[in-house]
Amino acid sequence: MDFMAEALKEAAKAAKKGEVPIGAVIVRHGEIIARAHNLRECRQNALAHAEIIAIDKACKALKSWRLDDCVMYVTLEPCAMCMGAAVNARLQKVIAGAKSDSDLNWKTDIEFDLDKDCSDILREFFKKKR
Repeated sequence: MDFMAEALKEAAKAAKKGEVPIGAVIVRHGEIIARAHNLRECRQNALAHAEIIAIDKACKALKSWRLDDCVMYVTLEPCAMCMGAAVNARLQKVIAGAKSDSDLNWKTDIEFDLDKDCSDILREFFKKKR
């Protein structure tokens, strides 16, 4: 099966809805377990990228947040958020059909409060887990 062709079918669905035409499928052991397309405008949700929706569906299908034996095919190189989600989901590989030609189009400032309690709660949690 041509998995990128399946991702392109998803992209076409997005285009019909007036969305940026990006589609994604997630494959495990040669079988598509999740498919999605951009829905950011329809849902008015900044997180409704094809990749995020596909990862969410794959996690639900496998009842696990770990997708380490899965590959995502996506029609456009993932943005920073989507690539971060792919890494956090432990995807084995991402295969992009087109290279993105833009950098981030928005800059958000970050400041640190560096409250010791914030570090302590995380350190204690992982100390108990390991």
